[in-house]
Amino acid sequence: MWIEELIEKPGGIIVRWSKVDDDFTAQDYRLQFRKCTSNHFEDVYVGSETEFIVLHIDPNVDYQFRVCARGDGRQEWSPWSVPQIGHSTLVPHEWTAGFEGYSLSSRRNIALRNDAESSGVLYSSAPTYFCGQTLTFRVETVGQPDRRDSIGVCAEKQNGYDSLQRDQAVCISTNGAVFVNGKEMTNQLPAVTSGSTVTFDVEAVTLGSTNNNEGGNFKLRVTISSNNREVVFDWLLDQSCGSLYFGCSFFYPGWKVLVF
Repeated sequence: MWIEELIEKPGGIIVRWSKVDDDFTAQDYRLQFRKCTSNHFEDVYVGSETEFIVLHIDPNVDYQFRVCARGDGRQEWSPWSVPQIGHSTLVPHEWTAGFEGYSLSSRRNIALRNDAESSGVLYSSAPTYFCGQTLTFRVETVGQPDRRDSIGVCAEKQNGYDSLQRDQAVCISTNGAVFVNGKEMTNQLPAVTSGSTVTFDVEAVTLGSTNNNEGGNFKLRVTISSNNREVVFDWLLDQSCGSLYFGCSFFYPGWKVLVF
């Protein structure tokens, strides 16, 4: 067994591993991690997958990761792999605290739509999503869906709207409809269910020389993936935008979404 790859994410690290021995069929893997300053490893994943995203990672802190395996029908684990050191330089994504309609986890990366009457868009605390990265939303629990629900990204926070289905934003509704600058696209994604993962990949499209971007034609190429389906489209913005806010709006309580 060995750790193959450590990929930094905002507030997390994706750990990928592989088995060494072709004769050995693993039923389960066990991943542990610790801060390099700590004496003791803790379990963070047990299961059959060969990759896992470890959240609760503080930026610019070194962590050690190790993995072992267990064969089919066996109780004992294999020896641990050689520990690998990884860290993330990326600032964690956080929702804005103090918004009446939403309760946040201690690390502010999980938002729960609570019973408060308030409606509006809950935004990220800062524009921490950069073009070229993958932004992931994982829906942990679902409430009653509404066609105005939205999960997505935007160029700037704009208060007074009850959804990201507006200008200067792209989003998916919980029924799978995709909106670009407030306009519904013909391509639709599957409806969002409990456990659904929705990813946004945004890349700048160069329109000749950069001078051409003045005057409201800055183009981004957006890929939204959900439940093994994806849509790709171009998104026109008023101005050059290297980093974006993310946001969500849910009309009924019970929706809980994690961002990383």
